[in-house]
Amino acid sequence: MTSSTTAGLSAADFEKFREFFYKRTGIQFTESKRYFVDKRIETCIKQAGFPGFNAWFSALRLSDRSGLLQDLINQLTVNETYFLREDYQFDSLLKTVLPDVLAARGGAGRMTGPVKILSLPCSTGEEPYSIALRLLEEWDQIDHVDVEIHGADIDSTVLDKAAHASYGERSLQRVPMAWRAKYFAPVGAGRYQLDAGIRGAVTLHQVNVCDTTSMRSFRDFDVIFCRNVLIYFDELSSRRAAENLYGAMRPGGYLFLGHSESMSRISPIFTPSRLPEGIVYQRPSGGPR
Repeated sequence: MTSSTTAGLSAADFEKFREFFYKRTGIQFTESKRYFVDKRIETCIKQAGFPGFNAWFSALRLSDRSGLLQDLINQLTVNETYFLREDYQFDSLLKTVLPDVLAARGGAGRMTGPVKILSLPCSTGEEPYSIALRLLEEWDQIDHVDVEIHGADIDSTVLDKAAHASYGERSLQRVPMAWRAKYFAPVGAGRYQLDAGIRGAVTLHQVNVCDTTSMRSFRDFDVIFCRNVLIYFDELSSRRAAENLYGAMRPGGYLFLGHSESMSRISPIFTPSRLPEGIVYQRPSGGPR
């Protein structure tokens, strides 16, 4: 791809690109991802109108064209999700975690500030909107407690889709039909848009979980869902992400990871807790700020 957009990256070009992308995002691609990376870079080069890899990569490194890096990130990040995915963790949120949070903060009538929940990465919005739906439909304290739900992602394209909140059948496959009728309106071509009230209940942000500077704006979260993203990082990036998540949480806060992820392999700063529905990780109540 040094002189055209169809030949594929040379080994040297792939290594240069891989090092650059890792430094900027914390995501590292192995040799097994060469075909995936080649095709996505080819798309970026064509869309930006460059003659080949060298010209495109030079502009990317020198920031000569605004949006090149974000377009690349949008192409290379995976956003596979649907409503109520791994919903046993939402069961745990409602049955165990939120009651513990309320008790630790003095009870529903005596709390200072809202209960804060973060979904990161939130992709196209299914996860934070699932949290909102479960709370509205099933949590008996929702009328007595102020709750803030936030969604964040590195990918600007999926955040735009999350804001619009229009979904197809695959995304809605696990949503009860009664909830569909109540909260989703058909908008044509097999698409359904989420109720504006639910959309307005979730605040969306663009952030890279490995970027310590931008993560400093996230503070005092009681619960964070960070599922199926740490598996894409190497040891150093995973540890940095864990430290940033720790800094974003209130002491005693809870962290949910994906079912195949384990914080114990990444960092000792969180305490694992075995709840009836599965493992969750806690920021120790007495830990450093």
